[in-house]
Amino acid sequence: MTAVLPTPRAASPLERVATPRRYLMCRPEHFEVSYAINPWMDVTLGVDRDLALRQWETLRQTYLNLGHQVEVITSEPGLPDMVFAANGGLVVEGRALGARFTHAERRAEGPAYLSWLAGAGLKDVTEPVHVNEGEGDFLVVGEMVLAGTGFRTDPGAHAEVQELFGVPVISLQLVDPRFYHLDTALAVLDDSTVAYFPEAFSPGSRGVLQRLFPDAILATEADAVVLGLNAVSDGRHVVLPSAAVDLATQLRERGYVPLGVDLSELLKAGGSVKCCTMEIRA
Repeated sequence: MTAVLPTPRAASPLERVATPRRYLMCRPEHFEVSYAINPWMDVTLGVDRDLALRQWETLRQTYLNLGHQVEVITSEPGLPDMVFAANGGLVVEGRALGARFTHAERRAEGPAYLSWLAGAGLKDVTEPVHVNEGEGDFLVVGEMVLAGTGFRTDPGAHAEVQELFGVPVISLQLVDPRFYHLDTALAVLDDSTVAYFPEAFSPGSRGVLQRLFPDAILATEADAVVLGLNAVSDGRHVVLPSAAVDLATQLRERGYVPLGVDLSELLKAGGSVKCCTMEIRA
């Protein structure tokens, strides 16, 4: 039986309302670029870990200043990408699906995040069967989940999410290796609005996005390549990389409040605001 999809509705700027969120983050205490598993990573460049920690702390404090709850998982030695908490799982209505990473370098992150989720007071926590990289490729928009594939998450995980959570899952094909996770190419702004970079998607997936979100904000390549779409929104405030200036202007014109942060050190590993942030939806 074919699921009936909810019809997204464009909101008036007067309706922009922030709602309190619960986030999980991980300090970049062991952050480095010691391997290359995406086009952003260059092992010859090196990173300034102290700067990464300061930039990460600014992001955490931004959430706290907005009234959101932030919990922090203990970072583990030998897992430099564990800072990218979004990849550690998906939580919807108090139920969680853990992550199973594509690359061997990140595989141990799955059990670490699963253990945290098991102790987080959720209704239940499920260990995944298929490869999936959590909110890197699963983005909740209202009553549906947008699901990316092409570089990391296995398409079988899309069906797994639909069966576990009982919500419609919309598969989207990523085609540009720079945007290897869905959350690098698309940002959820509220329950009916998204922003995305069209060229990151296959023609069919662009058509799906146009049908579902005819009033979406379309990002420029200049903003996409600074991971401007790797953003976190509470429905009113949108925390995004400060380098995404055109996107910030578009957000402001639509009645959102953009808040720019500098995560340039973490960008060296191909991550930014959303990558650092898993939402724990009760």
